[in-house]
Amino acid sequence: MTKNPDAYLLYEYMEKLPYTVRIKVKLSEKTDEKLLYEAAQEAVKRLPYFSVKVVLDKEQNYTIVHNDAPITVAPEKDQRLILGSDEVNRHLFAITYRDDVIWFSFSHSVCGGFGSMFWVKTTLYAYLTKKFGHIEPPDDIKLPGTPVDPEELALPEADSLPDDKPVTRYNGGNTNIGIIRMLKYLINPFAKDNYYYQLVIPADKFMEYARNIDGSPNTVLSALFFKSNVDYFKEKKDTHLSVRIADDYRNDIGVEKSYRDFVRLLHIKYDWNLRDQPVEKLNMRARGAIIGQSQPELSYERYKRLESVHKGIDEQPTLKAKKKYASQNSTFRNDIRDTFTISYTKPTDWGEMNNYIKEFYIITDGDLMMEVIALKERFCISFQLINKDRTPFDLFCRLLDAEKIPYEASEQNKRLLPKIELPK
Repeated sequence: MTKNPDAYLLYEYMEKLPYTVRIKVKLSEKTDEKLLYEAAQEAVKRLPYFSVKVVLDKEQNYTIVHNDAPITVAPEKDQRLILGSDEVNRHLFAITYRDDVIWFSFSHSVCGGFGSMFWVKTTLYAYLTKKFGHIEPPDDIKLPGTPVDPEELALPEADSLPDDKPVTRYNGGNTNIGIIRMLKYLINPFAKDNYYYQLVIPADKFMEYARNIDGSPNTVLSALFFKSNVDYFKEKKDTHLSVRIADDYRNDIGVEKSYRDFVRLLHIKYDWNLRDQPVEKLNMRARGAIIGQSQPELSYERYKRLESVHKGIDEQPTLKAKKKYASQNSTFRNDIRDTFTISYTKPTDWGEMNNYIKEFYIITDGDLMMEVIALKERFCISFQLINKDRTPFDLFCRLLDAEKIPYEASEQNKRLLPKIELPK
């Protein structure tokens, strides 16, 4: 077992790549600040693993400890919050609001999409019941006042997992097509902002389209992403494009209810000569790739590698050395490089809260990336780009038009991902 299981991604923090998340929820009515504040405190009391701050211990480890201070609930100012600072009572979680929209901001080091739903769902349920009275809760909600289930804290020992080897592996190799965009952003001192577009697709129409070509949300979006943007890039000899799919592997390692983040990446290779293939055939290619990589043995390997990196960080003698080791051995930075990314948070049971939630977006770090949330009646997609060139988004929408998939698209938005103030 490693020393600080929720702290390790903090060693990779960069101001332009902060590993933080904003969740944007649009409700049916204007937000009541007082009720939201009360709900936020009740929710985090039920979820003590999110009521935390970062300290530096005597061995120069970032350490997550309990934080008794109230969770910040403040008006949205269209600027980057600084998590871990006095501005937010040193918390790694904070809430802002404006009109009928609530933003939930947090450090990705503590949890990912799955675990963050514990916080968002419990907070919204407490808020909506205060505002509207009784609402039938979803079965899996962490109701305020109920005890923490030990399974919420689950973290396996890597040595307890089988050593079985996978039957096959992805052998498509890296693609550097597109990576230059991110590098330009990271090294340009004048590039301060990055962007996203909101896309809403009716769930019934999208799933009808998917069923007609024997697809899933991940495979359909993969096919659409490639086909719409293949000609955005200049073809080069001995190169290809590829899509990565964020895959939650918690079930493979026996921690189905844990708040912690367990994600590995699945890869779908598309050669340039597939540009004229119909979406249906590109979808089948994606299906085959996902099936081939959906082996629990790959999940065991991923987790063992992750724990090994964490132990390596613990062994470094100084904070500077720990950061260097974390950067050089990062499981994500050293993963296979792809052109496009899709992160689909599988459907969440909102119970009767569905009646009050109009739109829901997850906003993260990626470029040429879609973060996808499935509500009961609509898919909400955050289409993320690292610069102001909106061409990839427009090309994607043009293909939706051609495939007769209805949608509503927003104008350009700044992501405004939180920074983190870390102890030195």
